[in-house]
Amino acid sequence: MSAKARFMKKLQEQHPRSRAFDSKSEADIAEFCDRMRQLQETMESWLTDTGIAVEAVSVSLVEFLIGGNAFSVPGIHLRYENRMVKFTPVFLYGQGVVGCVEVTLCTQGKIASLYRLFMRSSDDVSWTWSVSGNRAAPRVAFNEDAFFDMIGALLPE
Repeated sequence: MSAKARFMKKLQEQHPRSRAFDSKSEADIAEFCDRMRQLQETMESWLTDTGIAVEAVSVSLVEFLIGGNAFSVPGIHLRYENRMVKFTPVFLYGQGVVGCVEVTLCTQGKIASLYRLFMRSSDDVSWTWSVSGNRAAPRVAFNEDAFFDMIGALLPE
């Protein structure tokens, strides 16, 4: 075996093999989990040196459209002083999307729903968002500016 062949074999062994899924829902659940972890990493990079703590949490979802099966998805909590913005997965399938995350503000014992993030929709395969509570609200691309608008409520007035 050549040095290159040994190197390539060793390199392939370093990377986990792509997993075959028994169903589309299993693949969607795995994608939702992966995309939530990536979203957290992105938030951490955006929040570097801000003093805002980023915390991973585990959220249990029951998806009735796939037989009522329960599965765990990462959620994200952002903390600043006595305020917190939560990014909580709420469902896998519904409202024409795959993967929905509710964004809420928690302060002084009160919880206010602010926005919804959507992992994938018929309109876009990237994260999109809309104002919470208004299903007719347009979904727009989620980016760094949208993120900072969303978490603006973390800062006291």
